[in-house]
Amino acid sequence: MEIKNKDLASFLGLDINSLDNIFQVEFNDFSDSSIVKGKIQSVDNIRNQIMKIWEERAIILDITRDNFVIPNGMENSAYHHKFDKEYFSSRRIKAHKFTGLKELGLRYDEELRQIDGKPNSNGDLNILLHYQVEGQTTDVYHEKPIRFVINADPKSLWKDLPSDKDDKFWKKDNDSIITTIGERKVVISSKRGRSHQNVGSFRDDHFAIKFFERTGWTAVVVSDGAGSSPFSRKGSQVACDGIIEYLEQTKSYRDILQFDNLIRDHDKTSDKVKKDDILTDATSLSKKFLYKAVIHSFNRIKEIAEETKSLYPEDFTNNKLKSDIEYFHSTLIFTVFKKFDSGYIILTFSVGDCPISVVDETNNYSKLLNYLDVGQFGGGTRFLTQTEIFHSAERPIADRFNLYYEKNFSHLFLMSDGIYDPKFEVEANLEKTDIWLNFIKDLKGENEDNCSIDFTKEDSEIECNLNQWMDFWNKGNHDDRTLAIIF
Repeated sequence: MEIKNKDLASFLGLDINSLDNIFQVEFNDFSDSSIVKGKIQSVDNIRNQIMKIWEERAIILDITRDNFVIPNGMENSAYHHKFDKEYFSSRRIKAHKFTGLKELGLRYDEELRQIDGKPNSNGDLNILLHYQVEGQTTDVYHEKPIRFVINADPKSLWKDLPSDKDDKFWKKDNDSIITTIGERKVVISSKRGRSHQNVGSFRDDHFAIKFFERTGWTAVVVSDGAGSSPFSRKGSQVACDGIIEYLEQTKSYRDILQFDNLIRDHDKTSDKVKKDDILTDATSLSKKFLYKAVIHSFNRIKEIAEETKSLYPEDFTNNKLKSDIEYFHSTLIFTVFKKFDSGYIILTFSVGDCPISVVDETNNYSKLLNYLDVGQFGGGTRFLTQTEIFHSAERPIADRFNLYYEKNFSHLFLMSDGIYDPKFEVEANLEKTDIWLNFIKDLKGENEDNCSIDFTKEDSEIECNLNQWMDFWNKGNHDDRTLAIIF
């Protein structure tokens, strides 16, 4: 005879192999009774309940031991993380939510399973995952801390220490201007780089602008002082002011009037040969009087260098610098432009690595208006304060002056390498129209900071917005920034 309920026999501690037939019959009758069957069912139910409780606990234990990883964030930068489709279901999580995100400037979309926002703090933080597991019969949410690292905003790690106002060559840390010239506006901003802010040193960049009412010409000048030269901040200032000083002089006025007459003669004649001859004469004349302006600027820096050394000889002990003027090393770019009946004449000069570019009125093309010294001479830039630029066979000084005609334009740009390096990266990009058009879009708000300049607004707002835009972040580029826009 066979025992019907071996599990029950085992539960009662009976050795079924030792039971005789009478006990087996009695035991089978016992196990078949309704009372016993009911108790057995109760025991099975309790066992199942215990198994479910244990299974729930085992899942929770797995989740507790599991390493939930979410990517690091960056303070004050847009954050987005989407969990994999099976991320929660594979862990047998049937419902979940997060707390601690809102306080960090983030939110969680449960339907899309993604975290979005902009972290407003930094550190090694914890957020809480609240969850329910499969098979759970209560409404209780279990909790799991999840490590969330938010890296500090790099900008916040930089100091902004003021420069020494008592210094003999102190100038404003930041400077800007906007002015109207005929149908054009010119807005310029020059900002001390973060590398200077961090140690309280000076802005080496400089700019100058002047509209000459007597002639109708406008000069815009930008200079970038060499960081390795102790007084380059003064060199850049004198370089810019020197160009304006010369163009204000009467002898310059006579040259400019003669140039204007040549351009008008050029526009009046229909004879192509004659046009070409007049343009050749005009180009030659422009090179001559702008050369005089450059020489004047160079000589002014030389005078300042000599005066400074006589007053402060203890400041001129750098063995790496061969002459007094090298303490004032500065690049120089400028444009002198005017609108004639036929269009704009744009004259340019440059020495160094700062570009000048024009974009036509329909934004169909751009044109780089100057030559950049970015590698032709052993990888180093050139400076106005290097006498060899005036006698170079590789790059004759006359080639640094150019004349361009543009019927109309939307933007004319001058910038220091603090703008050029992060926004254009390599010299070749300065020749690409699409890169310049992207730069204009950047100015108008297509950037990570959503910082925009509306060139149709009031002057004060345009100037303010350009100053704000100039604070853009670009890893590894913390030099002074100067940008002049004629629009």
